[in-house]
Amino acid sequence: MLVGEWMLKDVTTVTEDVSMHKAGRIMQQRGVRRLPVVDGEGRLTGIVTERDIKAASPSKATSLDIYEMTQLLSQIKVRDIMTPKPLRIRPGGTVERAAAVMRDNKVGGLPVVDEDDRVVGVITDTDIFRLFTMISGVDRGGVQLAAVLPVEQGHLKQLIDDLRGLDAKIVSMLSHLNASDEKKRTVYIRLRPMTEADEYRIRDHIQSRHQLLYWVKD
Repeated sequence: MLVGEWMLKDVTTVTEDVSMHKAGRIMQQRGVRRLPVVDGEGRLTGIVTERDIKAASPSKATSLDIYEMTQLLSQIKVRDIMTPKPLRIRPGGTVERAAAVMRDNKVGGLPVVDEDDRVVGVITDTDIFRLFTMISGVDRGGVQLAAVLPVEQGHLKQLIDDLRGLDAKIVSMLSHLNASDEKKRTVYIRLRPMTEADEYRIRDHIQSRHQLLYWVKD
């Protein structure tokens, strides 16, 4: 899953000399929380966020009148409040790596740049949520089961064969190595909706042959 397939391509950028007030209006109009800042050739130089604008805006307790406040806001430029040299990622990077960078640096989005550092998109936590819900198949409903399996070859195949033998239809499957025991992995499988009788039949059979952590109907 590559960033280029999931990023927002119709991305709005601003230059460093744009006023903070105008940048805020652009965010409101476009319904975004961050704007990449670029130079005259479209190369990334910084990023300005909704939080940056709020932090730099005058307090509601200020004695300034509306005219004075507007004047002040027009004098503050994006260059004065942006984060210079921000984190970035390439379109050919994986979405998983983008998610890890966002998690580790506590940011909600990354500019996407080409080999010349020109902005070609933005990927955000919302895009990653959209991807996760799609690959998990949660919108299809049904049942999700989690099972702990040895990592040795054959155990996952056996679980899948058991489900197919019971006429259970697999929608999606995810797995990871267990942090406490790398000789085992947890597998998450979503099955298509089924009758209550089939649920009991399949769950009881799987539970008798594998270490079932849970069985949840969405």
